[in-house]
Parts: sequence; C-alpha cells; structure tokens
Amino acid sequence: MNPKDYLDRHKKERLDQLFEFLRFPSVSAQSKHNQDIINCAEWLSKHLNDIGLESKIMPTGGHPVVFASRVDSPDKLTVLYYGHYDVQPQEPLELWKTKPFEPEVIEDKIFARGATDDKGQLWTHVKALEAYTATDTALPINIKILIEGEEESGAENLARFVEENADLLKADIVVVSDTAQFGKDKPAVTFGLRGVAFVEVKITGPNRDLHSGSFGGSVANPINVLARIVASLHDDDGRVAIDGFYDNVQPVTDWERQQFAKLPFDEAEYLAGTGAKGLYGEKGYTTLERIWARPTLDVNGITGGYQGEGGKTIIPSWASCKITMRLVPNQKQDEICDKIEKYIRKICPDNVTCEIIKHGGAAAVVVPTDGPWLDAAGKAIKTGFGIEPVFMKEGGSIPVVGTFKDVLGLDTLLLGWGQNDNNAHSPNEHIAVADFERGCYSALALIDELSKVKA
Repeated sequence: MNPKDYLDRHKKERLDQLFEFLRFPSVSAQSKHNQDIINCAEWLSKHLNDIGLESKIMPTGGHPVVFASRVDSPDKLTVLYYGHYDVQPQEPLELWKTKPFEPEVIEDKIFARGATDDKGQLWTHVKALEAYTATDTALPINIKILIEGEEESGAENLARFVEENADLLKADIVVVSDTAQFGKDKPAVTFGLRGVAFVEVKITGPNRDLHSGSFGGSVANPINVLARIVASLHDDDGRVAIDGFYDNVQPVTDWERQQFAKLPFDEAEYLAGTGAKGLYGEKGYTTLERIWARPTLDVNGITGGYQGEGGKTIIPSWASCKITMRLVPNQKQDEICDKIEKYIRKICPDNVTCEIIKHGGAAAVVVPTDGPWLDAAGKAIKTGFGIEPVFMKEGGSIPVVGTFKDVLGLDTLLLGWGQNDNNAHSPNEHIAVADFERGCYSALALIDELSKVKA
C-alpha cells in the first residue's frame, strides 16, 4: 500500500482522532485549563511517537512545547512543521449551536473550538506523515515538528525557546498551516505577512480632574491635546505623517500586482461585509495593496475623562490611546516605535506631560517569489485540491514566522486549508470536511514536492 492509498482507506480513523484531539479544552489564556493543556500535550506527543516519530514534551517559561522529529539522512531536505495545540476561550457559550469541545459534523462541517485554528489544519500534516510511516514508505525528507501551547495567549515564551534550541530546530524551510484559502474553492499560498509595532501614548495635565468652569481656558485639556496629536498622524492622502516612516518600505512589485489582479476580489462585497459607508486608505493603491503590502497606522482605542451616564463638567487629568502600526518588509519595529515617539514629542506642547510606552511587535516576512518554495507549494496544492492555487499576502502578523527568519534564517510556507468565515476565535468555529480532506492530500503531495528541492 502506498501513502495515498493509506489516506484513501483511513478517512474515518483520522476524523475520529481529530475529534479526540479537539475534545481537549486546551485554552492557554485561562489558568483553569492548565491541566487540560498538559493532558493535550501528552496525548499529542504519544500520538506522534505511535506513528513512528521521536517525540518529547519540552518545557518553556509557560506551557510546554511538543517536539517531534525523524531525521534519516543529512543529505535530505529538512522541513520544520509548526503549529499550536492551544485554542481560544470558548466564550460566549450561549452563541454556540454545539458544545465547543464536543465536535460534531453538521452539513459536512466539523464544529468545535480549534477545528480550523489550529488543530484541524495541523492534523492534516500529521496524517500525511503517518501515511508514509504506516506503509513503511521511506520519507524523502527529514522531519521536525514544533507544536506550541501558547500561540493564542501571546506566545511569550516561544521566541526564547527557538533561540535556546536553534541547533535542534535547524532546517531548510518551515511549513505552517494556520491561515486560510482566499475564498471558497480558491486555495492559496500566502507568501507574505505584515509585521506590527505597538505603542501607548498618555498625556497628563493637571494632577486631578478640575472644574471646567473654574479652570477651563487656563490649563491644557489632555484630551484636546491627544486629539490634535492623533489627527496629525495622517495627511490628507491617507499617508502616515511620521518623519521617516516610509524610509525603508519595500515597494509593491510588478509580480505582486499581477498576482493580486488575478484574484476574484469584489470590492463592493468587501465593503458591504464591513458595514462601513465607504473605503478609505493611502492614495494611489488598491484595497488589496493597502491591506497586504503597504504599512499602516491605526488608533485602536482612546480613553480619558468622564464617560459615565449624564454629564460631568471637568478638565480631565489625563488621556491615553493605543496605536498599532502594520509594517512591511525592511521596516523594523523598534525603529518605527522610536520614530513615532520622536514625532509625538516634537509636536506635543510643553504644558502637558507625554509618556510613550513601547511594546515592540513583530517583523514583516515574505517568502522569496523567485525561488523553489512557492513552486513546490503550488504543485502540492494543485494535487490536493485539483485547482491551481492563488498567491496572496495577509495583512495580519504571525510573530513566530518572523522569529524563524530572524533566529533560524528560515523562510516559511503558509498554506491555509480553511476559510476566512470559519469563525476562528468566534462561536461556532468550524472547518469543512472537504477542506480538511483536501488539506491532507495537499500535505501528502507537499512532502514529495519538497523532496525535489535541492537541500
């Protein structure tokens, strides 16, 4: 029996095993589930051992990592698979139509927390590897698997783990399935992610809230000051006005524009889905270019003063806001945080105190489009889905992908089997059985396609 035949004959078994995996309430953000996290890691490590890999649980400063490997020859290409076994909290429970940790198939969709993010997608690669080991078929590549338990709660310890175990994690390429297809029956290879930088700004005026009649007009109002600062962060063309913000920005390439233009993107449908009255963004760029390939700055929240019922006539003591900046390749999060601090301090008046807290972030990443990786991924997906994939970017960030690049020097293939409307992080999370199955066959084909790349 060859590996494909094995997949053909074991559909029920892999779904049953996936359901067992999904039943663990491995919610990393809630301490009441700490034992569930341990139980899930132990179950996963045992399963990886049972299918012929060498697996162990490795401690971090928080929840443990499950690591597995099978390295048969130094002459073979080595692939590092990454995923996470932790999941988002299930709340609000009243909005679920199933029990979040009792998976059910309804209308050919698997409903459960973690079904698409990320247990279901991760499982496709585990089952593809099992198809080789269970049939005693020689693996044409070396395998390493890193599965963490803190991705959904900030992954605070993973970067240090990667740094401390760089030799153990040496590889030629990373494979991650924690993204999505472009749309229904539109499989995709994601070749780039934006990075992110995060700061908080706090403006303090008087040492307490003051009566606006007695003091209004005589001392600066921190909310008014902060509002002027925020209003100055963009110019009339939607460009970020911070000095030097675009200095290192990598321009959108002709190849990228060609790929984006091929996508069946309906701008009106996209707008309708937001509920907004109209689109907005940096002048001179399409919507996809703005969200995938251009840097941005957004105020995520702003607070200060009285916000309760009725009125309260005060000059507030302070006001603050949280700002994130999405970054593109060649922008460094530390440099961008320094630039926004310099800009704000330059325009902030001397009659208030300005405090800026920098939270760092993650670097943008891109897979080289002229190398062998995208070609191998594209062929594998065509085998599994029967459709040529599209090539796209994502506007969001996966910090560990930047860590793999910075620490290990590795590019990452981002292959998503789910859909953007699978309700990841929301009630009624699900993945279509058909997408899960096609992911399994694509993952199987990927092993063969990557083996053809010269290590």
